[in-house]
Amino acid sequence: MNILFEEDGAFRAGSVMADNTTSLQVELPSGKRSKVKAANVLLRFAAPTPTELLAQAEGDAEAIDTSFLWEVCGDAEFSFEELAKEYAGHAPSPIEAAAVLLRLHSAPMYFHRKGKGRYRKAPPEILQAALAGQERKRREAEAVERMTAELVAGALPAEFAPVLPQLLYKPDRNKLETKALEAACSETGLSTPRLLAKCGALADTHEYHLGRFLFEFFPKGTDFPAFAPAAEATDLPLADVQAFSIDDAHTTEIDDAFSVVFQPDGGLRVGIHIAAPGLGMTPDSDLGRITRERLSTVYMPGRKITMLPEAVVEGFTLAEGRVAPALSLYLDVAADLRILSHETRIERVAIAANLRHHDIEPVFNEETLAAGLPDFPFRDELKRLWELATVLEAGRGATNQTNRKDYNYEVDWAQTTASGPGHIRIVERQRGSPLDTLVAELMIVANSTWGALLRDAGIPALYRVQTSGKTRMSTVAAPHEGLGVDCYAWSSSPLRRYTDLLNQWQLIAHLRGETPPFPPKSADLLAALRDFELTYAAYAEFQRGMERYWCLRWLLQEDISETTAHVLREELVRLDEIPLVIKIHSLPITERGARVKLAVDGIDLLEAEIRSRYVELLGKDSPDEALEGEEGGE
Repeated sequence: MNILFEEDGAFRAGSVMADNTTSLQVELPSGKRSKVKAANVLLRFAAPTPTELLAQAEGDAEAIDTSFLWEVCGDAEFSFEELAKEYAGHAPSPIEAAAVLLRLHSAPMYFHRKGKGRYRKAPPEILQAALAGQERKRREAEAVERMTAELVAGALPAEFAPVLPQLLYKPDRNKLETKALEAACSETGLSTPRLLAKCGALADTHEYHLGRFLFEFFPKGTDFPAFAPAAEATDLPLADVQAFSIDDAHTTEIDDAFSVVFQPDGGLRVGIHIAAPGLGMTPDSDLGRITRERLSTVYMPGRKITMLPEAVVEGFTLAEGRVAPALSLYLDVAADLRILSHETRIERVAIAANLRHHDIEPVFNEETLAAGLPDFPFRDELKRLWELATVLEAGRGATNQTNRKDYNYEVDWAQTTASGPGHIRIVERQRGSPLDTLVAELMIVANSTWGALLRDAGIPALYRVQTSGKTRMSTVAAPHEGLGVDCYAWSSSPLRRYTDLLNQWQLIAHLRGETPPFPPKSADLLAALRDFELTYAAYAEFQRGMERYWCLRWLLQEDISETTAHVLREELVRLDEIPLVIKIHSLPITERGARVKLAVDGIDLLEAEIRSRYVELLGKDSPDEALEGEEGGE
């Protein structure tokens, strides 16, 4: 006697060695013996052999029309033997019964299993839905196969254009395009960006890196939504001063300006004038909500994404020739440069000039200050402000590190290089120049004075705090140890940072005797602090990444095959010509500050990586302090 039985979801056939009523000892065609429960036995037969039964039944099952079976069977539950009898028109042979069983089992969409060897036909609506799903999957598989073939051949499928950013930066593995892209990457051995670049989807590496940032932080684009215009502040008193700003050539959001009135006794009345967009909008206005969402201007070489719409910036920026609303801090300074008193006003200020670094620094620097300044606009004011700044700096216990370097990135988009649109100039600028010291110290005075004013009035504000070397934002006034001040509330860049605008709103309310928009224990204030810290850090990281990208572009543009660098630590070096920090795995153990020659073996702009190697040691000519702060990572 032979039996057909089910085991582990599969059908098997074997010869019965012993029948113990509730279980049977069975020998399989392989010679293996198995114990089978009687409940699992579906068919008992004398002939053919177990091997022949399954082989012939599988072949016959393929010839059975599943749709026909579904049509002929009734709606009630049935056994496979009952259906086999009806299908064959007579008592079915073991092979005929087994063939019907195999066909039923292989068509779960048509027949729902109800027990061992028992089934029920699927309701028509369920069957139609299942068949439609099967057809959809077939078409999807064909589409994935077609798109994969196109990608491998170097062509971009038409379906990719509208979803390209998502495929590049946040692929959805449930989408057909993603499945095709992953299959093509696996077949070609290329990364996603490199394969898409091969297919012509990434013609510009700069746009690829910028696109990643925009996809995450500006998914709706960088255009501003419709907004009600800012209110005009025309009813303010006009200050009796002629103010001037000090910025680089590319600054359009001019937040700060200065004025000096010389007193008969040799003293000064110094004005620190800060643009006042807080007078033209409220936190719950259209523009207030826009600034709350953006939180900061985004900077990168050659471009920026402003926090405020251009028209609003133009209405409040301290541009030359304008009479602009401002929050002014006046310092009464004695002849010996002691600050005697201070006063804060909301007013309009006439901006007489926008002084630019590239014009002023050649005539106002350490050498010209020592030798005697030539004649130029606002010479006397700048000289006296610088003298005040040096006193303020010494009073904070700070020292001016003039050996630190800054770099300006100038991108000429009218030119195109082999690496893409844009010609880059990286211009070195010494950090800690007299102009830098002048501006920095007056900003520190403004931010610390106004922070203390809000603190003493019990009005919440956002403070910049540094203790034990760690810098953070806080709603509680606390010392900034690095600057040597009791408290420091960012207030001097309200056109560019939401924290400064928020603090300006609080300060305006205090000066006017009004209820501040952010009361004590304000949940909105805490949320703004948290969101600003995270966003500002992300924007800064993006800026550093784009500066690295343009450093690599410069090396390619200038066809640099060899360069020099200084060792920061272990494998980390900083190039001499540009502010690029890289790892050199072939660098031997070398002391900090040592100067080395490197070979540039390759640059990958898609990955923003450089392959370089150590060539030789050139000596040591940089003091360690020149390298401070330059170990921010590769």
